[in-house]
Amino acid sequence: MKLSKSEEELMSHLWKREKAFMKDLLNDYPEPKPATTTIATLLKRMTDKGFVSYTLFGKSRQYFPLVEKSAYFSKHVNGIIKNFFNDSASQFASFFTKETELTKTELKELRKIIDQQIKDK
Repeated sequence: MKLSKSEEELMSHLWKREKAFMKDLLNDYPEPKPATTTIATLLKRMTDKGFVSYTLFGKSRQYFPLVEKSAYFSKHVNGIIKNFFNDSASQFASFFTKETELTKTELKELRKIIDQQIKDK
């Protein structure tokens, strides 16, 4: 299951905080802030989808993620590779290095990461 763009934005705030009450999450948004009811609706949907849970403190709910950020994005990157690059990670890597505006330094860092992965295998 996937998060909508607005759910992903809210989830990113929750990942940063690790645990948060709705008012804390609302405060993380820039002006103009979304309505409290909007945040409540998003949290309910994300809870129903199994991405978020909460602990009750009286009448207040402290929310926390059930899915790690790296696991969520790893799944999406793999989906992109499968759907747009014929399930070829090398086609994706080629596209990524050519179409993004990576600096020479960033490309060298990427090469180091790749070389390390080759050594580790």
